[in-house]
Amino acid sequence: MARGKRVALGADLAMLYGVETKALTQAVRRNSARFPQDFAFVLTKQEFANLKSQNVTSSWGGIRKAPVAVTEHGALMAAAVLDPPRATEVSVHVVRAFVRMRDALATHRELGKRLDELERQVGTHDRAIGQILDAIRQLTVPPEAPRRGRIGFL
Repeated sequence: MARGKRVALGADLAMLYGVETKALTQAVRRNSARFPQDFAFVLTKQEFANLKSQNVTSSWGGIRKAPVAVTEHGALMAAAVLDPPRATEVSVHVVRAFVRMRDALATHRELGKRLDELERQVGTHDRAIGQILDAIRQLTVPPEAPRRGRIGFL
């Protein structure tokens, strides 16, 4: 996830499509009209630093420039722009992967909603049970004996 969107890194997508990362990046830059910000974008320095901290890279190698992040729609557009035979075949798999990701996130959201609802119900039940226990405790306390006045003459 980057900028709240599910993305694939350009290097990963290029590997799937059977092209070099450089070719994919050039295709995105040369066809900027086909790749608006919601299709593909270059990660910021902060996003890239966060990515590098999550992945182990050697001090002398690895990625030196911020990679391109491609959304589901951008992955389809890349298949159309790159046009190797493998890109069309792989684009179907990429779309299926994004759909599975979307379904999994929807399931997690639904599960979260249900847990919130259950927590609210338990909270209500806890209060009700507490009130019932208080009432039972009051019933088990023996009543105080009424005070009688002194017998005799004053």
